[in-house]
Amino acid sequence: MAEQAGLRRRRTVLEHEWARRVPQLRTAGWRSIAGPPLRTEVTESWVRSLPTVDPALESAPPAAGDARWAASPLHGPVTDLAGELRCIAEDAGFVAAVTDATGTILWTCGGRLMRRKAEQVNFAPGGRWDEPAMGTNALSLALRTGRPSTVFSAEHLVAALHGWVCYCAPIRGADGRVLGVLDLSTTWDRSHPLALPTVRTLATAIEARLRRAEPRDGRPGAVPCGVELSCLGAVRVTSGGARLHLPPRQLEILALLALEPDGFSPERLRESLYGDRSVSASTFKAEVSHLRRALAGGVTTRRYTLTAPIGCDATEVLRALERGDTATAVERYRGPLLPLSEAPRVLAWRRHLEVGVREAVLASASAQDALRYGERAPYDAEVHEHALLLLGPGDVRRGIAAARLGAARGV
Repeated sequence: MAEQAGLRRRRTVLEHEWARRVPQLRTAGWRSIAGPPLRTEVTESWVRSLPTVDPALESAPPAAGDARWAASPLHGPVTDLAGELRCIAEDAGFVAAVTDATGTILWTCGGRLMRRKAEQVNFAPGGRWDEPAMGTNALSLALRTGRPSTVFSAEHLVAALHGWVCYCAPIRGADGRVLGVLDLSTTWDRSHPLALPTVRTLATAIEARLRRAEPRDGRPGAVPCGVELSCLGAVRVTSGGARLHLPPRQLEILALLALEPDGFSPERLRESLYGDRSVSASTFKAEVSHLRRALAGGVTTRRYTLTAPIGCDATEVLRALERGDTATAVERYRGPLLPLSEAPRVLAWRRHLEVGVREAVLASASAQDALRYGERAPYDAEVHEHALLLLGPGDVRRGIAAARLGAARGV
């Protein structure tokens, strides 16, 4: 009884704060919402969400196209655990859900009554629960932060969700990227402190099954399936889901071969890596040979090219810029190319990417592009000024851009 009374009091306080502060956000902006009992991550999410989400929304919008659950890398691991997930959900009165990396629900299970309640707000396969679509909720916070998240009652921006409590944990692939989230949701009065540890344990079990999955292409001499290179900001290489630990020079070679698929003559690649430095031919050729072995023969001889395309965040940014997709370019541009490298050709590409993304942002009429890029360019006053110009007088995000501009100017 005491626990229920405590939950009821908490819900009442949050409902009062929601009713008082959400309307203020549309007029007074960012500074009007600071302080308890609201958590900072909740209030910041409200600010980001209000420009695109109506708090009176009755249900989550449908995603464009099919959810494609059967093609998801999470399908196999979740199917393996489906019996356990179903038992937990039905016994405890929860609905369990799995989303993809965009926040689209792919799969759910639970008792008939709870699933019926969930379907009323489109907490069902095909529903979009990312922040721009459905505002503040545990799924959107877990996707944005990469951390487990709980959202209780009126912490949800959408009033139709005030009767719910949700517990989420991100699911990461073998390469560390978030592939989606696992969610356990129920009515607010069933809130329980063990629910979050439970969802974290289940997400860890799914991740373990992902790591155990073997590449299907075992052909000798083939490039390992799923070679992925992250070289913008944090650097990481995986092959077939397994981490490859490459030394800096081989990372430079791999990045250059990905960025220039037509390849390099040995002389040009050597100059691109070392410039005017005196480096023996044997040292240079050894680096290429080591990389070739690491990629199971994936670098050609004589003229150096990759034998098959690889996934690379830098090339994705370039393709996005070429087709005028600034939003994707900003999303994938997570920092400078190989930030510790001093190879001449890497420096040239680093500058090319930096300028390309920045100029696309300044030419874009999207305030969201400017705000997202501004997160990674805190001292770029021109970008923050551009964001302010695009944000209308009543837009609650002006406070974010104004604060960044003040910091960049040292005010």
